[in-house]
Amino acid sequence: MPGYLVIVDRLSSFTWSKPNLHVVRARDYVANALPAKLRDPRVINLSRSHEYLGTGYYCSLLAEARGDRVIPSVKTILDLSQRTLYRSMLSEVEEALRRTMKRLADPPETSFNLYVFFGRADDRRFQGIARQVFDLFRCPILKVQVRLKDAWIVHSVAPLALDDLKEDQKPLFEVALDAYTRTSWREPAARPALRWSLAILHNPKEALPPSSPRALQKFVKAGESLGIEVELIEKKDFLRLAEYDALFIREGTALDNHTYRFAKKAEAEGMPVIDDPNSILKCTNKVYLAELLKANRIPAPQTVILDKRGLAGLDREIPYPIVLKIPDGSFSRGIYKVQSRSELEATADGLFEESDLILAQEFMYTEFDWRVGVLNRQPIYVCQYLMARKHWQIVKHGQNGRAETGSSRTMLVEEAPREVIDVAVKAAALIGDGLYGVDLKQNDRGIHVIEINDNPSLDLGVEDARLKDELYLLLMREFLRRLENR
Repeated sequence: MPGYLVIVDRLSSFTWSKPNLHVVRARDYVANALPAKLRDPRVINLSRSHEYLGTGYYCSLLAEARGDRVIPSVKTILDLSQRTLYRSMLSEVEEALRRTMKRLADPPETSFNLYVFFGRADDRRFQGIARQVFDLFRCPILKVQVRLKDAWIVHSVAPLALDDLKEDQKPLFEVALDAYTRTSWREPAARPALRWSLAILHNPKEALPPSSPRALQKFVKAGESLGIEVELIEKKDFLRLAEYDALFIREGTALDNHTYRFAKKAEAEGMPVIDDPNSILKCTNKVYLAELLKANRIPAPQTVILDKRGLAGLDREIPYPIVLKIPDGSFSRGIYKVQSRSELEATADGLFEESDLILAQEFMYTEFDWRVGVLNRQPIYVCQYLMARKHWQIVKHGQNGRAETGSSRTMLVEEAPREVIDVAVKAAALIGDGLYGVDLKQNDRGIHVIEINDNPSLDLGVEDARLKDELYLLLMREFLRRLENR
């Protein structure tokens, strides 16, 4: 069992005797007056003063300088020093908090304090919240102030010291301390220093992510083989973005969520970023894409951009069945096929509640859609996505929230029809030099571009079925090229 060094202001504050715990005063730790027999300690900083340049701050700072593993870290102390610094990190915690409140038979009325000891809540009803807060802020003792405004929010998060504990809280603290010090603090194996750092933004809870966890690990390994340290980050890591040299977004993008903010921030920092903000802006709106393809004479299904007044004569321009789309749908969401005037009006009315403009498009039946992956204006893979079973789209969304997808066939670029590749590359070039997935249909009238997607799927067993690890290396080489040319 590893040895732990517990830092306190006064020895009398720590009343527990544990064989694997060594207790020292903060001033002794600062002076490096430590037990000689203790090697490579895990440091638990329980001193009172956590403000910037206070004694507790210096204890954690010196621990890191000495190579000791310490909780809380200096970064955590600084994150908690100002509400403006950590406020943006709490959105997922607050979403979970509101879900928890809805489930409670007797919820608090307006406000309450939640105390968290090494990730354990003093109120077991909020254990999930406590765990999330501790994952964000690795601090031994935290006080979380929760308030009801328009909705339940986390008003503040603050570190506490041992002397702040009430008598009835000490038994729970002891249990949490015992549990925490029985776990090991594993460190990653030593590896050669890497020249560049790349952040991959992902969402572990996303239902249809563009890359699965196993695919993300392929990117990590590919990057490291080229001298790029790759780290997976999440929405909560926005304030840390500038620590990296480049950003790769691997979760569904939208203009009104954090993915666009991440892209904008990376661009402002001068970081290579895929997807870049301009690509997200252009690709996530089907109205823009329809007009762009038309203006550049790229073949596409007959498309009409509609407002409410244009609905009356639509079926004189496009025969049934007609496909209706909201401008910012993805993964087959927000896309409907209507067979009659009554269906057209009912479906359009619902879509106009979400957007002032919608798209109407001629329906083209095909057994599969082509998908050509394009990176920096070059094709890198080709897939045929088959329609979901007994459905007219690749993805069939069920009422239970589950999605069923069709099978796929993947081929090398040189194995695909030349005209498919040429149209796809020409269409992608209208957006930029990033990573795109161009969807096309092929029938007796030729090749037609359906969509140009930023953030296309790159997944194990599908897009990488032929190139294998080389697909992930292609992406990492492009980042390396951009980093070296920066």
